[in-house]
Amino acid sequence: MKKFRTLLLVAGIVILMVGAANGQIPAGYYTSANGLTGFTLKTALYNIIKGHTSVSYDDLYTYYAKTDAKPGNVVWDMYSDNPSGTPAYIYHHVSSDQCGSYNSEADCYNREHSFPASWFNDGTPMYSDLFLVVPTDGYVNNRRSNYPFGDVGTASWTSTNGSKLGNCSYPGYSGTVFEPIDAYKGDFARSMFYIVTRYENVIATWYSNTTEAGHALTNNNTVCFQTWYLNMLYQWHVDDPVSTKEIARNDSVYKIQHNRNPYIDHPEWVAVVWNMPTTASETQMAQQIHIAPNPSTDYLEISFPEQYTFSKIWISDITGRLVSSVPVPQTYEKIDVRGLEKGLYFIVFQSPNGSFSQRFIKN
Repeated sequence: MKKFRTLLLVAGIVILMVGAANGQIPAGYYTSANGLTGFTLKTALYNIIKGHTSVSYDDLYTYYAKTDAKPGNVVWDMYSDNPSGTPAYIYHHVSSDQCGSYNSEADCYNREHSFPASWFNDGTPMYSDLFLVVPTDGYVNNRRSNYPFGDVGTASWTSTNGSKLGNCSYPGYSGTVFEPIDAYKGDFARSMFYIVTRYENVIATWYSNTTEAGHALTNNNTVCFQTWYLNMLYQWHVDDPVSTKEIARNDSVYKIQHNRNPYIDHPEWVAVVWNMPTTASETQMAQQIHIAPNPSTDYLEISFPEQYTFSKIWISDITGRLVSSVPVPQTYEKIDVRGLEKGLYFIVFQSPNGSFSQRFIKN
């Protein structure tokens, strides 16, 4: 897939941003946003992603089988998943696993408004927007309630996968918050950035809908977030980079709603819109890691500068499932992909500073 370069000035740092193959982005989808910065960029993104095809709330369970599925028809529940081990329980995309009533974890799963529905008075079309309504364990969903996300100091309750409820330890707020596990903090942060962009035309009034909304939101359609919430969400965004799961989900939701989360396609835009400090490391990595040919029928060649150190390189499918580990080379490696079935894959590079992925197609 063709790459393009855009020179940006962010917080006094000149960096090269690379629009590599981070998502199945339609040609020209973001053309009207090119070269823009700050809240002018945010408004341009609003105009691109507004007016999406609204789906029925009742149909979300059906769509989850496409947008939030793990191998074996398993529900990808970020409130119960254990990325480094075996989760305490799993759900399948069948009606018998759906809520329903519940008394504890592992009873059933339902539809979680990661951006609480009470914050927007259960309005539409946000009430059934797939970018903010995700499948989660019903009991954990209930414990989260309508509290903001946050870093928990002292936990009053902890789920089986380590998600927590308790007082906020992030500077600027001390009320009750809900903290998902580290592996999914970036996912939820980018969902929050999507929401205040997609609903820029109405977001300014939401801060007064509930006490909790007022602790996280402001009465404007530009910054949108209270300072503590913006800074914390940005930190989550940086610490947990875009994953293959998010990329695949973005593509899948686009096929249903016909709009995208721009902060998954272009994670650098979070810093550009909100004028947050950033470094060139991730974008330099995107520019200097090369895979070819793409599409490929037999071999992939990867190359990168000698100064890069990777602890692991692997290939995953669009669900995030590991399909092949790659020996870590010094600067160059030829990878045999003849054994892979035709389709879309991601090659993931794990470094001490985080991970970076590029997609490729096996013909």
